[in-house]
Amino acid sequence: MTPEREQRITSVLDKRQDNITIVLENVFDPHNISAVMRTCDAIGVQDIYVLNTRIPRHKKWGAKSSSSAAQWLTVHQYSDAHACFADLRKRFDHIFTTHLSSDAVSLYDMNLTGRVALVFGNEHSGVSEEILALSDGNFIIPQVGIIKSLNISVACAVTLYEAFRQKNAAGQYGQPGLPPERYDHLLKEWSRGQLSAPETPGPVNPASPGQTP
Repeated sequence: MTPEREQRITSVLDKRQDNITIVLENVFDPHNISAVMRTCDAIGVQDIYVLNTRIPRHKKWGAKSSSSAAQWLTVHQYSDAHACFADLRKRFDHIFTTHLSSDAVSLYDMNLTGRVALVFGNEHSGVSEEILALSDGNFIIPQVGIIKSLNISVACAVTLYEAFRQKNAAGQYGQPGLPPERYDHLLKEWSRGQLSAPETPGPVNPASPGQTP
């Protein structure tokens, strides 16, 4: 590995954040998922959770939309919501959904500097009642237009860049955000020419928990 490549890899890993993740529930279009992955990589989100309880498991992402961002991320796929949320609860203190409800708070009133998972739902029906019941609360992106919705990849980008703004202001990008053992694992994988850790398959039921490198 050349010194230039090593410097590039460590500069990226130094900015990776372990305390924020995105969960995509039954998002049908792989190009939407890939666009979300591209934004995740851009602001240093390492993990993304893809939950498919009503649609088939995704086998590939839209490469054109992701610009190969999927190769830099650790993707966790699940087909059981309770198993997915059980694993999320082990790593994150709060889980919030994008959902218009009477108790929803504005994105810009949220504190996104802690350990938080953000859930985005299906392109047509949004977040399901099952996931709403498992989550800690709802948030919305303020809008003043006639059409009160955004494409899921756009909504995710707006949300993640607000998280980036808050975390950067809090100094979280000024120090490594990954645990040392995770940092070293990814460094070894990327140094061998594998751009990311292998995708973690996630369980198809609660009896077969997923493994995170």
